[in-house]
Amino acid sequence: MPIRAVISDFGGVLTSPLLGAFARFQEDTGVTLEQLGVAMTAGADQLGGENPLFELECGRITEERFLDILRDGLEPLMGERPALHRFKETYFDGLDPNEEMIGLMSELSGRGLRMAILTNNVREWEPIWRAKLPVDEIFETVVDSAFVGMRKPDPRIYELTLERLDGIEAGECLFVDDTEVNCEAAAGLGIRAVHFRDNAQAVAEIRSATDG
Repeated sequence: MPIRAVISDFGGVLTSPLLGAFARFQEDTGVTLEQLGVAMTAGADQLGGENPLFELECGRITEERFLDILRDGLEPLMGERPALHRFKETYFDGLDPNEEMIGLMSELSGRGLRMAILTNNVREWEPIWRAKLPVDEIFETVVDSAFVGMRKPDPRIYELTLERLDGIEAGECLFVDDTEVNCEAAAGLGIRAVHFRDNAQAVAEIRSATDG
């Protein structure tokens, strides 16, 4: 069955690796990834055991509520209450557009393939991440976890994406993501998946799948 649609992740596929964003955050704030993890775990107690980041990405808490939870968790670790007032700006300062992948997606769109973005993201961050690439010029639909109340790898968000690509069957879709569990979830629904590890590998696999 030929590929008629491509569904792409945003962060880590259409941008530089996400670790760069966390590195920039650590550099600017002095907060380590380990400390963030401890604060997240502590924050789950405020949310009935739910992961604060997952709740943020599903739009069930605001960015400011999320940052307050982090501040509460980081204060005993750091000996002071961190400001975190430029959290999203610092994070996105560490992400650059992946021009090679954006160019490939533009080429595929120009060849007539249906194009979609499926991203776990944050409602308040939408203007910033959209400004990093020509979203509306390439992609006909964007499924953003924060606006639909569910996140990858929940099968329902892939099903919603297929619904928005009306007339496209799962087997006619190629899904590209830098997180393996997200690719496994897509494959479980019959969607062909490329686990993005680097440009050379991903471009070769995407071209192989779409050139047939």
